[in-house]
Amino acid sequence: MRRAAVVGCGDISAQHFAGIEAADGVELAAVVDPDDERRSAAAEAHGVPGYATLGELLDAGGADVVHLCTPHSTHAPLAQEALARGVHVLTEKPVAHTLADAEALADTARAAFLERGTQFGVCFQNRYNATVRALRDLLERGTLGRILGANATVMWHRTPAYYEARPWRATWAGSGGGLLMNQAIHTLDLLQWLVGPATTVDGGATTRALAGAIEVEDTADILLEHQTADGGTLRSVFYATNANAINAPVTLDISTERAELSLRGVLTVRYADGTVDLVEESGALPGERSYWGASHRLLITDFYASLDSGVPFWIGAEEAIASLRIIKDVYARSYPEGAWL
Repeated sequence: MRRAAVVGCGDISAQHFAGIEAADGVELAAVVDPDDERRSAAAEAHGVPGYATLGELLDAGGADVVHLCTPHSTHAPLAQEALARGVHVLTEKPVAHTLADAEALADTARAAFLERGTQFGVCFQNRYNATVRALRDLLERGTLGRILGANATVMWHRTPAYYEARPWRATWAGSGGGLLMNQAIHTLDLLQWLVGPATTVDGGATTRALAGAIEVEDTADILLEHQTADGGTLRSVFYATNANAINAPVTLDISTERAELSLRGVLTVRYADGTVDLVEESGALPGERSYWGASHRLLITDFYASLDSGVPFWIGAEEAIASLRIIKDVYARSYPEGAWL
């Protein structure tokens, strides 16, 4: 049995507890959280020991794998600490809150795998959604012809209370950014994964609705050029905001020579000959957390399957840096004073 520990017992940890429970050959062995109340509640709920720091857990030899569900600024240092002890790491996005930390972590993760087979993964769980997998498969078959372009939106709603509940989310130092780092990074990741790596980035970020409540952005628009498999380029446009009245469905549209593919919860494929195919998502979280997607468990199961595979987990540090680079490029254009660094 692999012994897993969840580090950080806030909102997203519920998905990791459920994923560990669903994975074969894995048992939850410990929880870690510096907050006494959260740590005690999680330890009691799951019947496992609780530790105040990752260092205490590692010194006790209490886990083979750690799941990092902590503020963004802690992802890289905690991952570095665990990898140095030969402990596998699965972290929530982003891979790090600065590009420099992410690149240093990528070097460490690469060396840890080569030297010990230690795995490192990042939770971009929406890549596992049934609709996204179907979309990717259609594009890879090549039967739809050349990709002509793409667009995506994230139109969500956040209030000052959201940031007051977790003050680190409102700061450059704690989060590394706002809307783009906290909410829209998943859709940016899908956009560049589906249509090709971004070669040119132009865009801007600003605070429209939450000025005074946060120091980071709540709205952004981005124009990307992507490298295609045949060596060409195509353009995509992206818009995101936390100033919308509701958490509206994420949208992602891709135009090809022979079809229009539209993702809005359901994947709709409209072929040039007039036929239409629909792909439903296989599951969804209920209530206000539905925007998280339904695929954490699939990713977590896949991560554990990779531990004995002899190949690095496919969503590692280098893969996760692609969307982070886009975001930091936008910040560099929007905040020349360098607060985002």
